[in-house]
Amino acid sequence: MNDSLQQEARALGDPTRHRIFQYIADHDSAVTVAELTEYVRLNHNAVRQHLAVLKDANLVVEEREERDRPGRPRLLYRLHPEVLDRWGAPGAYPWLANLLAAALRNQEEPRLAGREEGLRRAAEIKIPGTDSAAQLEAEMLRRGFRPTLAEQDGHLEFILRRCPFVEVARSDPGTVCPLHLGLVEGLAEGLGGLEVEKLVAKDPGDAGCLLALRRKSGAESAARTA
Repeated sequence: MNDSLQQEARALGDPTRHRIFQYIADHDSAVTVAELTEYVRLNHNAVRQHLAVLKDANLVVEEREERDRPGRPRLLYRLHPEVLDRWGAPGAYPWLANLLAAALRNQEEPRLAGREEGLRRAAEIKIPGTDSAAQLEAEMLRRGFRPTLAEQDGHLEFILRRCPFVEVARSDPGTVCPLHLGLVEGLAEGLGGLEVEKLVAKDPGDAGCLLALRRKSGAESAARTA
């Protein structure tokens, strides 16, 4: 067992920490310390200590809430995207299987199925007054793509450093890549202010796919003030 897996195993060896991890794994959206405190019936500081161990083991990621109302932003926790297929957590492949099953059931092309999922997800995560590109980047990070973003004059280029469906993408890129493209198109439309220009697919094992978007007219200035 490599060092990272040993650290993960030690972190999950504590029964309370494992319960906290499983609670986070069972939720599609990020959870708060208050939720976890109520769930495990421990005080705030004890829960924070358990979360710190999970975070140090790269089992969960910590985010700061983006608020459109007065008050101090809360800390939010969700699974680290690269452990989604381990330790009994719901993974990327069940999500992919559900999307493809829906496409078959509805006799849809993968790109359309991805777009519908992107629109649905955008409605869940959209925060008014927040830059759409930042929200898109965060969603791709949650999905395990390891995106890096460069922007110039309203044109955005995401380099996707990891394919979360590498095995399936290698055997059937004609299905998985259009699904990814449709997903981003739906997210861009649902979040607003963005338009997808192209997806340049690379070998999924090497990763490095290029996703190009542009800000719609008026969206660039709005992003600077968000």
